[in-house]
Amino acid sequence: MRMRKIPILLALLSILCSCTGPKGAGQAEAGQSVSEPQTVKPVSQNAALSERTVKIPDHVVIVVEENHSRKNIIGNQAAPYMNSLVKQGAYFTESYANAHPSQPNYLILFSGSDQGVHNDSCGHTFNAPNLASELFKHKLTFAGYSEGLPSVGSTVCTSHQYGRKHSPWVNFTNVPKSANRRFVDFPADYSQLPTVSFVIPNLDHDMHDGTIQAADKWLKQNMGPYIEWAKSHNSMLILTWDEDDYGSRNHIPTIIVGDHVRQALIDQNVTHLNVLRTLEDLYGLPHLGRTSGSEPIRNLWKAS
Repeated sequence: MRMRKIPILLALLSILCSCTGPKGAGQAEAGQSVSEPQTVKPVSQNAALSERTVKIPDHVVIVVEENHSRKNIIGNQAAPYMNSLVKQGAYFTESYANAHPSQPNYLILFSGSDQGVHNDSCGHTFNAPNLASELFKHKLTFAGYSEGLPSVGSTVCTSHQYGRKHSPWVNFTNVPKSANRRFVDFPADYSQLPTVSFVIPNLDHDMHDGTIQAADKWLKQNMGPYIEWAKSHNSMLILTWDEDDYGSRNHIPTIIVGDHVRQALIDQNVTHLNVLRTLEDLYGLPHLGRTSGSEPIRNLWKAS
């Protein structure tokens, strides 16, 4: 009798062992394959950081150029500095604008929606959530630096080579006027920059009216020092175009350079919505407008 009890006891112990212990520690439910234990990130974890543990950028500066396609810029000898940035950071070979003409693209990049605007008309007023309003809500900061803006907070439509259509934050009542700044206010001490800022060159320096060569020279002189600083100060620059010249399916260059950003050609299909979604995820902001259906940029960060 004693010998017959041993197999029964062993069977009972086996059943008890299979019913205890947390799932996911080498166990699997019926119909699932067993895999190595994985670190499970909380639901609130920023999607743009999911590839690695990266320090959230202290500063992001977005420069928007005008009306040129990827094939107009990449490899063009008239833009040596811009092409040098391709080799210094992440260059997106499949980057596209969302619309024509200019203004809807700026609104999409800033708020995830064109806000019903399909032209370059001036004088719009919106109160929809946007990148700036959400940064401020989360105790972060924002500023738009526009070359040629006549005064801080100005709502003028045009002034010499300044155009309000390229500075979308001016249209939003939930963005303080103090965030609408002149480019001459761009701080010399880059550590004093807001969390996220836009830099909008005037029409001579963004390729709208001026040449590619003039825009390339302006970018090097005015943003080159910041770019070099950003590489070692947990910051980055996003260089993109509002739209193409109507000649290449709105295929535009987008380049990101900075600390922790890897040097690579990335073929993810991205638009202004993906760029905004990436910023939202980096800083834990709500998904604005159509960004809720867009992916953040993948494969952006250097390996740990």
